[in-house]
Amino acid sequence: MKKLAIGVALILSILVVTAFLFRDQLIRWIAFEPTPSSIVSGEEASWSGIKTVASDLYTPWSIAFLPQGDMLVTERDGNIKRIGGNGQTYPVNGVTETSEGGLLGLALHPDFATNKRLYLYFTTSDSGRLTNQVVLYTLKNDTLEKQRAILENIPAASNHNGGGISFGPDKKLYITTGDANLRDEAQNTASLAGKILRLNDDGSTPSDNPFGNLTWTYGHRNPQGITWDAQGGMWSVEHGPSGEWKGRGKDELNYIEKGVNYGWPVIAGSESHKDMRQPVAQSGDNETWAPVAIAYLHGSLFFTGLRGETLYEAKINSTSKVTLSRHFIEKFGRLRAAVAKDSTLYFSTSNRDGRGSVRDGDDKILNFTIK
Repeated sequence: MKKLAIGVALILSILVVTAFLFRDQLIRWIAFEPTPSSIVSGEEASWSGIKTVASDLYTPWSIAFLPQGDMLVTERDGNIKRIGGNGQTYPVNGVTETSEGGLLGLALHPDFATNKRLYLYFTTSDSGRLTNQVVLYTLKNDTLEKQRAILENIPAASNHNGGGISFGPDKKLYITTGDANLRDEAQNTASLAGKILRLNDDGSTPSDNPFGNLTWTYGHRNPQGITWDAQGGMWSVEHGPSGEWKGRGKDELNYIEKGVNYGWPVIAGSESHKDMRQPVAQSGDNETWAPVAIAYLHGSLFFTGLRGETLYEAKINSTSKVTLSRHFIEKFGRLRAAVAKDSTLYFSTSNRDGRGSVRDGDDKILNFTIK
């Protein structure tokens, strides 16, 4: 009897140690995978099926729809691919690809149908010095033509380059910039690093910006995706420290408001400090999302996870509370771009970015429809 008790105790000890060592994997294995009817709370929703829209892409970073329905997709090494039409490729000169830099964000002007203007955010190098810039182009008669840079000398590094750009409901251009490993610059409202910026479409400063310059919000580490909900509220996702001096995880979902300080590098995750805003949701210390893109659809925010290899859904309860659920856990690998059109969500894999396991057909753009 004594030997049996010792044996049981030994087995329990092994199970406890194993559970501790593999706690991250266990969290993901038991994570709630919603049923189709739970995707849209309060409505009857269903998947219309996951479809592959495009394949054999190289690290697709951003997706935008042309008026006639074709997609433009930026690839990090410096090409724009057109999905539809004749499948054209538009090379972008001057792009320098790094671990997290290269050709990143793409935004069409709100009046693109008439003025043909589009904006690109990319990393470039001058005599070995990396910077990020936002450049205005036109796409006319199937020809991409550079017009001029509207914002230059955004701090850049191998990592933490931000890169999201999007026009808001106010027709202003919003740009997310990383801290470029210059942590303290995120708290400097005069610096372009670690910010969400707001510009007029010609690159000038809107008269109602909070600090008299391009800074809209500050205290960001590496924000990337931005979107707006049905009420016009702005949301963003941001990479947390993941192994740096403040620990791992702590990826953020933030509700963005004019002039607010979001805390980096003073606070991260659940930490608090006077006059600094905590995230609406964050991944904690035991999970890493590595979120990139975010899109709003039917009362929920959908954002992609690179290291998390998951499509996350945050059902909006209020501007300070969401209910988080997870879709396609490890099904497609690393996920990056995301955009909603009508009732369909489009998202891309990012398994060819040097940090993933390449699968047949990668990288892909997939979609599903919520009805």
